[in-house]
Amino acid sequence: MEANAMKVMGPHWRGRFWTIFGGQALSLVGSALTQFVLLWWITDTTGSVAALATAGMAALLPQALLSPLGGTFADRHSRRMLMIVADAMSALCMAALIALFLTGRIHLWHAYAMMAIRSAMQAFQAPAAAASLPMLVPNSFLVRAAGLNQTLQSLTVVAAAPLGALAISLMPLGWALSIDVFTAILGIAPLMIYTIPQTFAPDTHATSLWRSFKEGANLVWKNPGLRRLYALLGAVVLVIMPSFTLVPLLVKEHFGGGPSHVALMEGLSGLGMMAGGLAVAALVPRRQILWVLGGFAASCLTLAFTGLAPKGLFSLAVVWWVLSGFTFVVGNAPLTALLQTIIPNQFQGRALSLMSAVMGLATPVGLALTAPLGEWLGVRGLFVLEGLLGTVVCLLGYFSRPLRSLGNGEAL
Repeated sequence: MEANAMKVMGPHWRGRFWTIFGGQALSLVGSALTQFVLLWWITDTTGSVAALATAGMAALLPQALLSPLGGTFADRHSRRMLMIVADAMSALCMAALIALFLTGRIHLWHAYAMMAIRSAMQAFQAPAAAASLPMLVPNSFLVRAAGLNQTLQSLTVVAAAPLGALAISLMPLGWALSIDVFTAILGIAPLMIYTIPQTFAPDTHATSLWRSFKEGANLVWKNPGLRRLYALLGAVVLVIMPSFTLVPLLVKEHFGGGPSHVALMEGLSGLGMMAGGLAVAALVPRRQILWVLGGFAASCLTLAFTGLAPKGLFSLAVVWWVLSGFTFVVGNAPLTALLQTIIPNQFQGRALSLMSAVMGLATPVGLALTAPLGEWLGVRGLFVLEGLLGTVVCLLGYFSRPLRSLGNGEAL
């Protein structure tokens, strides 16, 4: 039976949707604030590309390795409970880190360990949340929901950087991180009130975890378009993801800025991402895969222009970074809607987590290459090289007929 046939919208689906994902957006604000504060602390303490690359791997590798398991759990168990437990565990880990900062016992490896644990929790939370979205809105609203949900997530970027810089200036790091615990509680509260409809395959609980995962992987592998899409996204992430970890170092070394400059850059980028989400929600693109390829190509190109900005023109770098955020969402929101439309809901946890695993495993490879390249090219050269390579990879997608045909037919 198709997952959409199992939806029970009711007259109040809008209230339930916005309450649940509004709470999740607030939780993401806290998480993004934590990431900002910790990355700046590592930058200010070490000034090292290698230290930031290690932080990036700690924040991404556990999620990549555990995503297939998290996606399988999301299709076999209550997605609502997975989201609750993951948020609660992240909040407890943050409370332990806060205690270490306040008692002066903090070491670099403590921050890495916390990032790794939170990343592991995201492996379970992210596929559960993504697979829940199509069950909370009618099909006619799904593309708009993806765009609006992306806009909500972009709010985290807008709010987190200025809040992080403000918190660093007003209070000890330990107390600044306590905001994350509060927002996690706000994210959990709506999930304690509302239920989330969910579809299970008839033999879900009689099937082993490994077999369940293979079913999701086979769904992707047997479709040439999906197979190429996953490979292309993995290649793009391998090339460009390290640049996002190195933003504080670019601002400090090339532009001579501080936390407030990083906050300005990230905050305005978040506004660009919000605008991109609203544009997708308003335009409701039909040929979604073309928007995916074009949006990601433009985002990579403007990332390269960010690194090319002269030392005395920080404002120009900010403009390019904002455009990169806008075009990224123009590609990412249609991607989410495309996958949620063509993949049956009972497989979405596994299929979406497999994509997270592909991109997540590509990230540490890129970060591992970043450290030696950074010593040779410098942080500015890395931005330019990664942006240009990412642009080329995205444009190559237009030459793949199976990839271009994704979304033209019925659901898989």
